[in-house]
Amino acid sequence: MQHRIFKFLFDINSSILSIEECLLIVKNLEEYKKNKIIRRAVERELEIIGKAISNLLKIEPTIEIEIEKARKIVNLRNLVIHAYDSVDDIIIYVIIVKDIPILKKEISNLMNKYS
Repeated sequence: MQHRIFKFLFDINSSILSIEECLLIVKNLEEYKKNKIIRRAVERELEIIGKAISNLLKIEPTIEIEIEKARKIVNLRNLVIHAYDSVDDIIIYVIIVKDIPILKKEISNLMNKYS
């Protein structure tokens, strides 16, 4: 089980790193809104993060990820997949600039714990 937990943590971390690479290309919200390829790439990485968190919560419900934020990430994944036409670029950009760095720290700590 510990191996599966680490695998999901690794997947989340990899997606976070990909999002950070996207932010090297687009420096602000306006550039983000204009770059469809980057927007789609970020949305895909958020889908992966959301699914991996959902899987983590199923196998380890007490994992040390802030549960309220974890549920929001899973809900965001579902929105991006099932209601793609109502995805708000501003909300996504705020999430990747504000919340993803916090998640990155949590995931890093958990990867150290489960490695």
